[in-house]
Amino acid sequence: MSLNRTFAIVLRQFYLVRGSPARVLPLFAWVGIDMVLWGFITRYLNAVSSAGFDFVPVLLGAVLLWDFFTRVMHGVTIAFMEDVWSRNFLNLFATPLAISDYVAGLVVSSIGTSSVGLIVMLFLASAIFGLSFVSYGVAIIPFLLVLFLFGVALGIVGAAIVLRFGPATEWFIWPIPALVSPFAGVFYPLATLPTWMQYFSRIVPPSYVFENVRAIISGHPPSVNALIWSVVLAVIYVLLACWVFTGVYRHSVRTGLVARYSAETVS
Repeated sequence: MSLNRTFAIVLRQFYLVRGSPARVLPLFAWVGIDMVLWGFITRYLNAVSSAGFDFVPVLLGAVLLWDFFTRVMHGVTIAFMEDVWSRNFLNLFATPLAISDYVAGLVVSSIGTSSVGLIVMLFLASAIFGLSFVSYGVAIIPFLLVLFLFGVALGIVGAAIVLRFGPATEWFIWPIPALVSPFAGVFYPLATLPTWMQYFSRIVPPSYVFENVRAIISGHPPSVNALIWSVVLAVIYVLLACWVFTGVYRHSVRTGLVARYSAETVS
């Protein structure tokens, strides 16, 4: 893998964002709206609840972490889709660019875009609604790492789906976070789920994150074994996603399907 070529992919994405306000606004607008909306919902629930339970860390904290995961996944797929929409994908691989350089560039681009969203969410959640992540301690680091790695894995798989089945399938990848969320137990304990869904939850890394978040809020220490297992799972998914994307790319080149991403074609 070449750092220079990876940096070239990142630099291209930076120029695209810098030159278009329409690309800058989504980096923080939607996460800002989510924070404000859910922040006032938690305030309302705190006002009407007679049990004295604080909904801010439970609901607003879960929304923040899940939005971060979603931003990471969409950061990878949108960076890929920029090349699809501009019909530039084939041009990139007419150069000495390796598939590992390209995927690494997508991941680094996602780090930049998701970091902007995370900073905005942390500011709004803490400054306006008093959500503090100090209570999570150092556990917040593996929480974010698991969500980041799993978001990268799903983003790469989403890009592979579009590469294999064509640009029209992009609409299949945007709802992926919503499809995963019931199994991740973002807003409720996994024990709430039916047994068959709990089996699937065990192979979804974010489920361990949100279970530990609820444990910390309840005054219990996080499960170190569960966090380690979730990190291992997330790394395995990243490796599998890279393997899938590489296999799909090679298949597209071998069969000529990659030609549909050139500027000379219209379908």
